[in-house]
Amino acid sequence: MNAVVNQMARRPDLLCGAIVLSCLLILAIKLTFSRAKNVVAPARPPIRFFSQNAPVVDLFLGQLEQVERLRSMAEVSLVFIYAPWCAHSIAAREEVQKVAWRLSKEVQFIAINCWWHHGKCRKQQNLYQYPVIQLFYRRFGPIDYKGPFTAAYLERFIHRVITPLTYLPSRAILQDFLSYHEPGVVGYFEFNASPQPPGYIIFLTSALQALKRDYRGDVRFGVITSKQVAEAISVREDETVYMHRHFNTSLIFPRAELNFTSENICGWVYEHGESVLQWLQPHGAKSRLLEHELSKGAALLLFLPFDPLAPSQPLLQQIGDIALQYHTCDDGEWWERTSPHDSLWQTSGRPPLASAPCCNTVVLPRLDSFSRTHNVCELCLDQSAAVRPSEVQAPRCTFLQMEAALDSFYLKRHSFTHLLANSAACSNVINTYSPLSHFSACCKTLRPSFTPPPPPQEAAPLAPGPKATNITGLSCRTNKTLRFYLLDSTYTGHLQESLKDTLERFIWNYSVPYSPLKRHLVGASVPKSLDSLIREVTTASFLSTVMDPEKDVLLFYYTQWCGFCTVLNHIIIQLAQLFQGNGKFTVARVNVARNDLPWEFMVDHFPTFLFFPRDRKQLSVKFPEGLPITLPNLVRFILQHSNVLQRAGTRAGLLQEELRRLQVEVRLLQRAREQLSQQLSQLWKEKRRLSLHAQALESHNAELQQQGQHLEVLYQEKNQQLLDTVSKLQALADASESLLAENTLLKILLASIREKAHPEASTERDFTGERPEQDLKNHEHS
Repeated sequence: MNAVVNQMARRPDLLCGAIVLSCLLILAIKLTFSRAKNVVAPARPPIRFFSQNAPVVDLFLGQLEQVERLRSMAEVSLVFIYAPWCAHSIAAREEVQKVAWRLSKEVQFIAINCWWHHGKCRKQQNLYQYPVIQLFYRRFGPIDYKGPFTAAYLERFIHRVITPLTYLPSRAILQDFLSYHEPGVVGYFEFNASPQPPGYIIFLTSALQALKRDYRGDVRFGVITSKQVAEAISVREDETVYMHRHFNTSLIFPRAELNFTSENICGWVYEHGESVLQWLQPHGAKSRLLEHELSKGAALLLFLPFDPLAPSQPLLQQIGDIALQYHTCDDGEWWERTSPHDSLWQTSGRPPLASAPCCNTVVLPRLDSFSRTHNVCELCLDQSAAVRPSEVQAPRCTFLQMEAALDSFYLKRHSFTHLLANSAACSNVINTYSPLSHFSACCKTLRPSFTPPPPPQEAAPLAPGPKATNITGLSCRTNKTLRFYLLDSTYTGHLQESLKDTLERFIWNYSVPYSPLKRHLVGASVPKSLDSLIREVTTASFLSTVMDPEKDVLLFYYTQWCGFCTVLNHIIIQLAQLFQGNGKFTVARVNVARNDLPWEFMVDHFPTFLFFPRDRKQLSVKFPEGLPITLPNLVRFILQHSNVLQRAGTRAGLLQEELRRLQVEVRLLQRAREQLSQQLSQLWKEKRRLSLHAQALESHNAELQQQGQHLEVLYQEKNQQLLDTVSKLQALADASESLLAENTLLKILLASIREKAHPEASTERDFTGERPEQDLKNHEHS
């Protein structure tokens, strides 16, 4: 640094030049960036997203402050938040416009562009996806719509928001309301003098809270204002919330324990409610929705065409009736909901099934000492709190069954010895809910109304379709309890229209101890040639090939996407060639990506080898995972578990000798491979060195070429300078010659002048040789 300062002090001209160059550089950069601002084009202002004729207020500039003003002018408002570039927003725009044309007189439709960066919506809202549909009922909201963006589903949801409560003026309408399969919640309020009772708004808000939790609105809310109608469900007090349940006893909201708020009412409904049918709505992308539901137990998936705007759903009604039959544990007459004026309703003054018992299954452990398909333990919930053991007509449970039930469920507060001491088949169990706090735990034997089909060894036809009451109580089975799921076939599939008898027969054949149903397996076509070296197994040929009792079979599980499976092909071919001609041994493979197998023969990773010995197929052996998959290891594994090959002594000796020879060849091949790899490594290093040397020579040649060009330019410049110098010297030579001639003439002229002026002096001077020269110098000086 000091050297630089000293150099600048000696050469101030360099310092001035550096300062000037720095100023020029800064000025050039500033001019460049000032001109670059004109290169980036400003964003185009947004335009209307919806059609001008559509009854939708389109705030395409993101005017969030206008939304509140427009909402205050309507009873119900729908806000559609979109991004103009979003494909989902563009697709939903047409559906929203269809709904807007139908409901524009009842609902205020507002659309706002939440992507325009100058708008307040973009600055104040943090959205991670588009579009977003929100509904507002007066001052309540937002209620997010999370269903499919179709006009029918959206219009149905808007109707639920417009009328969150159903008015029930008569017993017939109340019966029809409670006859639906969805849970029904009824509020009783007396409209006397005041326009609205104090608790009515809270109950209305709880219905809107339920819509926020479930866009389908499966929980139906109704309101009763007549005392005579309320007495039909045994409700007599004003501001009472009643929840009807099909299986368990219906409940009344416990105002003494919980505050009468909309959040508490909504939470209480979803905590104690029952769902006969459950809808599933896959969103079309990769999802684990079905995995979460199927992990709960056996599931029955029903794909049906569903019209949300249809006044009635006959197909859904049939499925709901079958589900109610399946879950009902009452052995009495099942209430048919086809008649709106049922005699049982009129005589009892309340809906049937209001006090019907419910069966909750107790899962028993895997014990071989008793059957899990006939005697099962269950919990029967009864409204009566004073159930005596002697009054319950139920079969006695075995020691192991009752102990398993007590240990696996919440009956641990009643010891098993207490039950034995009282010789009780049922016992009262304290429940957390009050006032209906006593229920009974019982065991019963499932008594089918027909002769069960024979065991699966014989090909038996499907069981005949039973009557409607024959499937009642089948949900009390343990690991076969079905859950009913519904999916809209508009997006997921199709279901035939007439299914009542077929569905009942299917459920019955599934529930019997020896089910004649078989799993549907997807498989590839059987290959034409069966005489190949390696047998290709499919779903159809699996049992005939692998389970052949006369042959030992080594089955190779692979998939087309498994890279390591492809690497093992040469080992499988060598193994098949080694055992070629042995009629008691088969090498087979199965592509499990294209062929379904029974669950007991599936594997969890690939590649996998399973050996099925003859006459002992149930003792199949898996190739050890920690052992390398090589030909010697496979041969040793086969010889170890095959009785046929062990008995063939001569053949085994030959195989051992062949195995030793193969091991020697393998070692030689490994050594050759190592040597080859070393040579290849050396060649690669030499090639790398030569390539680096070539690159260095090329760079050096380029530098020499640049220097040669530079010297050529210098030579041209020096040659030009020499030519200029020669021309100048020639001019000086010419000028000197002319001056010499002139000087000679002047001397002659001067001499002649002198001779004329001083003839004697000139003569004398000429003799001496001195004077004339001095006179000439004086003359030149003058």
